[in-house]
Amino acid sequence: MNKLSTPDYIVFALYFIVIVVYGIYIFRKKKNEHADSKDYFLAEGSLTWWAIGASLIASNISAEQFIGMSGSGFSMGLAIATYEWMAAFTLIIVAVFFLPVYIKNNIYTMPQFLAQRYNTKVALIMSVFWLLLYVVVNLTSILYLGALALTSISGINISVAMIFLSVFAVMITIGGMKVIGYTDVIQVLFLILGGLVTTYLAINLVATHNGLAGIGNGLTAIKQNAADHLHMIFSKTDSHYMDLPGLSVLIGGMLIVNLNYFGCNQYITQRALGANLNTARNGLLFAAFLKLLMPIIVVLPGIAAYTLYKQGLFQNELMQDGVLNPDKAYPTLLNLLPAGLKGLSFAALTAAIVASLAGKANSIATIFTLDIYKKYFNKNASETQLVQIGKITIIVALILAIIIAPFLGIDKKGGFQYIQEYTGFVSPGVFAMFLLGLFWKKTTANAALFATIGGFIFSIVLKVLPAFINLSVLYSIGFAVPNAQGVFEIPFIDRMSIVFVACIIGMYFISIYDAKRGVKTNGMQVALSEFKTTVTFTLLSITVILILVVLYTVFW
Repeated sequence: MNKLSTPDYIVFALYFIVIVVYGIYIFRKKKNEHADSKDYFLAEGSLTWWAIGASLIASNISAEQFIGMSGSGFSMGLAIATYEWMAAFTLIIVAVFFLPVYIKNNIYTMPQFLAQRYNTKVALIMSVFWLLLYVVVNLTSILYLGALALTSISGINISVAMIFLSVFAVMITIGGMKVIGYTDVIQVLFLILGGLVTTYLAINLVATHNGLAGIGNGLTAIKQNAADHLHMIFSKTDSHYMDLPGLSVLIGGMLIVNLNYFGCNQYITQRALGANLNTARNGLLFAAFLKLLMPIIVVLPGIAAYTLYKQGLFQNELMQDGVLNPDKAYPTLLNLLPAGLKGLSFAALTAAIVASLAGKANSIATIFTLDIYKKYFNKNASETQLVQIGKITIIVALILAIIIAPFLGIDKKGGFQYIQEYTGFVSPGVFAMFLLGLFWKKTTANAALFATIGGFIFSIVLKVLPAFINLSVLYSIGFAVPNAQGVFEIPFIDRMSIVFVACIIGMYFISIYDAKRGVKTNGMQVALSEFKTTVTFTLLSITVILILVVLYTVFW
């Protein structure tokens, strides 16, 4: 039943009160520690490692994971968990190799890095691009998918849900990164607790439907009835190879997706850039451990729903306009929760959405205020003025998202696919620009512009190429597979690998040519000793990697 009961509203009200009261407490406690814009946007020196890690996860996990990944778990199985598990490995790479460069050079925003490493032209182009991407793609999709999810569970009007989520996010975001960081700790607690409750219900329901009882028997029943959904690596003949092409999810484009997202993304790195190196590293390591847990919350319920669907349940609940819609799997499970527990899961979903909105809105405000307003509109702006502009930007961005979100067809494309589709056209070039900018001092601004613009154009060319050229010759090496219409296409993740390699090669030759012309570059300062990690960090990182090896070995 798509309706909340009185106990559900009581549980949700408690969650809301806890977040608001704790946010006010943090704001009052921390407000006198600093009074400048860097403190407001980055919580400079204020966030602990556990707050950084929790905030990163809270901002990263939203409706597209709860709804979209559960839907993908229903349709393709455990393999979709590679986005989460490979992220754990990626976070360690970013902590060890990226953070020392950023923190040593006092980098606070990604456009600032580009301006310092290349020039202001590159920084301005990317600032405008990121603002458009964050507002038009990310913020709108988080808001609209989140509102759809809440509507499907509670029956609340979608416009009312969007406004409620936006106002809730503003209440958190307006207090700055300190409030976001520490309230995110509470958000993650609700997210994990509520998520585990839903997973428990789903697995227990599988056991009950098979005449059994208990989680262990439920998992056994899933293994027996949905064995095809418990593999991580697809073969070329699998219908889902186009989405997750074989080993590319380990050593190919999936690494580019994650390294770009977690290492070159203001939305994510912002949490760590205001801390010292050890604190920032430990925060990302904590997030890596939480990432190992996420598939249990956002993928396993979808697999459980698939098992029950195969056995005759949810035949009507999962249909939309006469067609099976896997994205309805998670809301369907939530609607089966008893009173009170449904409110807890509703709170968990809201926590994931609001935390993501708050983090994204803060990143938008940071880039606009520090990299555009201060540099091009008011160079002499006071710290107070910058903070006020940041607050106004937050409100304007969310209002724009409310207005334009219903017209983008986000729900028709599928939330997870929607975001990946639009960001994937630029991710390879952006990551190539950052990677060589961080670790090769000879890289020039011209090379960076080539990667940004040329990478985008090359991505589009590869996307439309199958309409003009038969790519079946690439099938034998796994770089092209037939789609539903029999046309051979290059899988999205493989396209990213190809574009990335092309950008690296192009940047190399352009930089060598520029060097011969005497073009000077601004290499980043960092000593090799700063890449060294503590013994505890090293041992815990190895633990994460060993867990990943076991998971991929067991579920290969």
